[in-house]
Amino acid sequence: MDRTVITIGRQFGSNGREIGRRLAEKMGYRFFDKELLNEAAKESGMSTAILKSLDEKPNRSFLYNLVMDPYSYTFTNNGYQANLNQQAFQATYDTIKKLADQGPCVIVGRCADYALRHNPKLLSLFIHAPLEVRIKTVAERFQLSEDKAKAQIMKEDKSRASYYNFYSTKKWGALDSYDMFVNSSLVSIDDTVELICGCLAKLDQLQNKHGE
Repeated sequence: MDRTVITIGRQFGSNGREIGRRLAEKMGYRFFDKELLNEAAKESGMSTAILKSLDEKPNRSFLYNLVMDPYSYTFTNNGYQANLNQQAFQATYDTIKKLADQGPCVIVGRCADYALRHNPKLLSLFIHAPLEVRIKTVAERFQLSEDKAKAQIMKEDKSRASYYNFYSTKKWGALDSYDMFVNSSLVSIDDTVELICGCLAKLDQLQNKHGE
């Protein structure tokens, strides 16, 4: 397929991660979700624990970062070094670009679509589902009451949106921020993967035809 880099934004509880994993498996692509943080730690020299603690979290205050890692602030001719959040984002951002350059892959979250916005091989997806469906999914997955599942969904989605909106020039979940939206509640996870693969194949076919 011509689209060799696929990024996935997702609502919490929409099964976006699992869809991405199975999509990568079916297409023979590498898959990166939490694995991306280990790669970013290797490349940047930052602590994996710090990267995980800040993963897809909104920018925090100067005081919070100073308490968490006082050595991340050094005085230079240009003033204070970028705060811990910015360092973590930059490490992740650079790693995403490097991994995409190394070959076909599926990357979940972390503003990957924004980091790769100039990559002609990119297709960005956003996986969503009705709230009531996601509440049931989260409640079953984490053995929570429906009220607690809903609260967790609201918290995670707010965090992801804040992170995306802060570090990109686009809006999380907005129609004009992604190439394709997929409602994962319509069919099974495997059928959703089949639909995405079918759309990708048709898209490539049409683009190659117009390019002749």
